[in-house]
Amino acid sequence: MHQPDYRDYVNGDFVLPWTYLHAIKDYTDMAYHLEQNPQAKATFNFVPVLLDQLEEYAGQFHTGQVTDPLLALLATENLDAVSSAQRQLVLDSCFRSNHATMVTPFPSYHRIHSIFKMLEQESEEAIAYLSGQYLADLLVWYHLSWMGESVRRSSELVVRLMAKGCGFTWEERRGVFDLIGNLIVDLIPRYRNLAQKGQIELSTTPHFHPILPLLLDFNSAHEAVPGMPLPETGRYPGGLTRARHHVESAVESHVQRFGHAPAGVWPAEGGVSQASLMLLAKQGFSWAATGEGVLANSLLHAYGENALSANKHHLYKPYRISDGNDAITVFFRDDRLSDKIGFEYSKWYGRDAVNDFVHELEQILLRHPKGDTPVISIILDGENAWEYYPYNAYYFLSELYETLAVHPFIEMATFGEVTRHCAAISVNEELLEVESFHGANIVSEGLPGLVAGSWVYGNFSTWIGDPAKNRAWDLLCEAKRNYDMVMSDGRLNSAEKQAAERQLADCEGSDWFWWFGDYNPSHSVASFDRLYRRNLSNLYRLLKLPVPAALGHVISAGGGEVEAGGTMRRGQE
Repeated sequence: MHQPDYRDYVNGDFVLPWTYLHAIKDYTDMAYHLEQNPQAKATFNFVPVLLDQLEEYAGQFHTGQVTDPLLALLATENLDAVSSAQRQLVLDSCFRSNHATMVTPFPSYHRIHSIFKMLEQESEEAIAYLSGQYLADLLVWYHLSWMGESVRRSSELVVRLMAKGCGFTWEERRGVFDLIGNLIVDLIPRYRNLAQKGQIELSTTPHFHPILPLLLDFNSAHEAVPGMPLPETGRYPGGLTRARHHVESAVESHVQRFGHAPAGVWPAEGGVSQASLMLLAKQGFSWAATGEGVLANSLLHAYGENALSANKHHLYKPYRISDGNDAITVFFRDDRLSDKIGFEYSKWYGRDAVNDFVHELEQILLRHPKGDTPVISIILDGENAWEYYPYNAYYFLSELYETLAVHPFIEMATFGEVTRHCAAISVNEELLEVESFHGANIVSEGLPGLVAGSWVYGNFSTWIGDPAKNRAWDLLCEAKRNYDMVMSDGRLNSAEKQAAERQLADCEGSDWFWWFGDYNPSHSVASFDRLYRRNLSNLYRLLKLPVPAALGHVISAGGGEVEAGGTMRRGQE
């Protein structure tokens, strides 16, 4: 579960609405499916910067001072009196979704979109004829379409408004606004409750979602792709200190919100290196997870071509990685099965998809060496996949959990349970019944070394190596050098230093670099390009330094067409 930080730290606004929209749709529905299936188990990874934003939204609903401009417009009484910029924000924002599942199925919403497309072909003057009532209906339908399926089935208000279809009043818009607030306020407590019951495990990520190996050493990208071009700056200034800060802050966040330190970590984008894993181990993490490609590269490097078994037996076990002093258990994602859920099953009838998935698991067991219990790590995006399914994957997820819960020899488990199971076996300790897995024989294997990479293609090409990505890194490195200078010369007081550090941490997140590159769609690249340069500019302002002219120039324009709009990638090309 992750969204980058969409807050502007200078004016306090949320610049993009994706955090609260995914909260009312995907985070809400995912909790619902576990609540409805008490025998199901899963691990949920919440990135701290997402939790920061969810709590800020919750606080704003409590005070009534909402700084997300789109959300504020939903509750604005007189939409005939809004500014031209506010009108444009509604029109630019409220058709941004997967139309096949979130616009077309709703005749009233589809009609609103058809009216806009017809007027758009005329002129800007024609669009100006759109009334406040049109904006009201558009705002309501946009938020209704983003409601989780569990909410649509349980909220009398949502059912009534979807049946009404148009002519929504201010009181009805206010009702949707209040419902959104209630869903967000309840969200973290719902997951906390599931964790306290032992049904789910909550893991974390370095606080602002940086790629730790790249903060530590740009050259780690060469381990998987030796000839990759790198930024002109040789390495990120003070990268080790910054990496430690993100990790320590994530642990503090988890303790504050969930009452204990996390056992596990999903490093941002599954980005790992030997050095970053040892940093995590020293911080007390017992397990981490990453992509299948990282394991393949590491085994090939250690043992040669014969290291990879045809039936992927090597993939279906946890591995121990150690430097002689510290150690951590690492799980590796089954790319094919995880990507079937992320990309393929949305096109299937739900029951057929579940049957196929279960069959795939059964075949893994049949082909696996006798006496060993395979551990299959299914890891995927917790928010972006579901909008491509009918009904936000309601039927697929419900039937999947129900089927797995009663299967005679497939058992759902969390990574922490498997890690504790392996640790107990290694010292012949008695296992708790819940972690005995009915006599399973799971033994982790030592891995002599790790080739640095991520869950995407087993390398870091999604975040570094492209000219635009490298340019973004160089701009960040230059800002970091200025940050170090200002922080050491005494010109900022304690509060000002804290604000600058938070802004720097935001700029170090992986998402900006993900979007740079010509292969991504231009509208998404433009949004993240503007926001990244805005964040760097704000950092200079917080440091009381002039903003470099370079930040006035676009880094990347995009222009490509990629699967799932670029929000998700498959594990393998």
